[in-house]
Amino acid sequence: MTLIELIDAGAEQLAGAGVSLGHGTNNAFDEAAWLVLWQLGLPLDTPLQGPGSVANRPVAPLEQAQIATLLRARIETRKPAAYLTREAWLQGVPFYVDERAIVPRSLIAELLADGGIDPWLGAHTHSVLDLCTGNGSLAVLAAMAYPEVNVDAADISTDALEVARINVDRHQLQQRITLLPSDGLAQVGGPYDLIVCNPPYVNTHSMAALPPEYRAEPALALAGGADGMDFIRRLLRDAPQHMTEHAVLVLEIGHEREHFEAAFPHLEAVWLETSAGVDQVLLVTRESLDHHDYP
Repeated sequence: MTLIELIDAGAEQLAGAGVSLGHGTNNAFDEAAWLVLWQLGLPLDTPLQGPGSVANRPVAPLEQAQIATLLRARIETRKPAAYLTREAWLQGVPFYVDERAIVPRSLIAELLADGGIDPWLGAHTHSVLDLCTGNGSLAVLAAMAYPEVNVDAADISTDALEVARINVDRHQLQQRITLLPSDGLAQVGGPYDLIVCNPPYVNTHSMAALPPEYRAEPALALAGGADGMDFIRRLLRDAPQHMTEHAVLVLEIGHEREHFEAAFPHLEAVWLETSAGVDQVLLVTRESLDHHDYP
């Protein structure tokens, strides 16, 4: 069989098994391509059409058997492909990941890479906090995007911080990223000029309906209480004392905008454009947080 035939067959197999996607791919073909290329030791950006295409490369029987085993593991375990390959990508940057941390997929990565929050930053921006850092991917991307800043990366999970350490070391950012065990903001310092946070925000009803691929991730990184806002209430209340005068907080809330606006009806926020639209990431200034009344 050729490489493209294996990918097509794998895509049909994954679709037929009803696997859930969303941990790096959004369709069965891309998921199959990821697994096939990884098993063959080929880069994930290997061309499958046009100049340089390897689509018609013959695949040896032993390699076919290895691919079949990997696809079977994806279907039978329902683990995200990133946990099987121990690798995930954000904005073209590779990251190590395993079951100790959530699979990185934050939309904040787009904003760091394309300058979506740059209008609120400037010469005053020196110190950044990545709260709920997980495997450290946003901290790494922030350090790459802003070479003059230092980044604190905090998480309540020491297991997740062990994964983050792998990625900080992998990208040789040990001098600019400090990993901190912290329950929310309780053990961080600051003040910070920018806080980015992809917190646990999935509401109880949605948690109960999650497919197995999402339940394979640490629940601590997902579950946000009855309305998804438990962690966020603490964060917005405590954040100002960890922010400089002109600081901003960039917060991802997924599909919870309705619950966010119900919990904070009078908070002035800017909703930021991402590939998922304008409902999933917001920005609030220190000034807005100072003037908000918290229940």
